[in-house]
Amino acid sequence: MSTPYEATGRTHQKTRTREALVGATRALLAEGSTPQVEDAAERAGVSRTTAYRYFPNQRSLLLAAHPQISPDTLLPPGAPDDPVARLDAFMAAFTRYNFEWEPQLRTSLRLSLEESGARPALRQGRAIGWIEHALEPLRRSHPTLDVHRLAVDIRSATGIESLIWLVDIAGQSRVQAAETVRRTAQALLSAALRDG
Repeated sequence: MSTPYEATGRTHQKTRTREALVGATRALLAEGSTPQVEDAAERAGVSRTTAYRYFPNQRSLLLAAHPQISPDTLLPPGAPDDPVARLDAFMAAFTRYNFEWEPQLRTSLRLSLEESGARPALRQGRAIGWIEHALEPLRRSHPTLDVHRLAVDIRSATGIESLIWLVDIAGQSRVQAAETVRRTAQALLSAALRDG
């Protein structure tokens, strides 16, 4: 088994170089471009040859630029127990998260639509767990309600894909789009409570 380039020799220096390349990629994404390895190398002040030792292709570079933060919850401390208020608090945080990481999330979405069949690291459904956590009080107050299914329903209508469509296609402002996905999440919760 071969040892990864970054795990040998001057590992601290290699870590800094990798972080510089990832930071440059994130900056380029935020500017609206989809950088190649050589673009990130130029922005980071690293030679192309060195950059390709870390990232052999554009795909590996773009995947590395995705947010690595994986909190257990997006709810603020002291979140309410009332499901409606709790879902509102979550949706405000979730929408902020999506807009904060929008360039990387757009790239992840683009990569997930490629024919390669490989699933980008970011697109693994972690938001469903965040939504389930936000809906946790329903497990006690409505034990027959399928909280996981409701979380999937809410995620399907409120994630980055919906925000992109609302902003790019429907022409909504980011504030309007945030309100649309909030209302959609609340409508799904209301329907589940009514039907459940």
